[in-house]
Amino acid sequence: MSEKNMTTASGELLSRYLCTVEFDVDGGIIAIGASPFGDQRAGYVTGGRITGPRINGSVLPGGGNWSRAGRLGSDSSVGTFDARVVWQTEDGEMIYVTYSGRNVIPDDVRREFVDPAQPYVDPDRYYLRIAPVFETASEKYNWLNGVLAVGVGERTSFGVRHIIHEIR
Repeated sequence: MSEKNMTTASGELLSRYLCTVEFDVDGGIIAIGASPFGDQRAGYVTGGRITGPRINGSVLPGGGNWSRAGRLGSDSSVGTFDARVVWQTEDGEMIYVTYSGRNVIPDDVRREFVDPAQPYVDPDRYYLRIAPVFETASEKYNWLNGVLAVGVGERTSFGVRHIIHEIR
């Protein structure tokens, strides 16, 4: 993109709160190990809850997150997400959700972040963001098929919570 196009772009990024999703990840993260492609891990989603003004329901067991970790400079770890889950709305509709994302966790926070005995780590001390997309055959929730969203995440005692916003 030329410098002229960057300075005259008129697309202000707006968002609207979509929902809060709490993912239960019983059993923690499975360390697969460091291959030539990075430190691979997997987390099995055992359930969860979805609450929002236009969508409520459950996260079905069986989804997961396949992540990679590495280093960002000398004092932080960085990770990627490759997640797939199925949501079931309170009225029985199914929604397939995939998302990628990033986390950056300073080394002094990582010790607390990975310790299951620490029920809370202040999310202002680390960066956890996702970009979910949705797919559904539901007529009622068909509008989700055209939505791109972003989420701000935080580690919890049961797994992770994402506050998701629809990009407009």
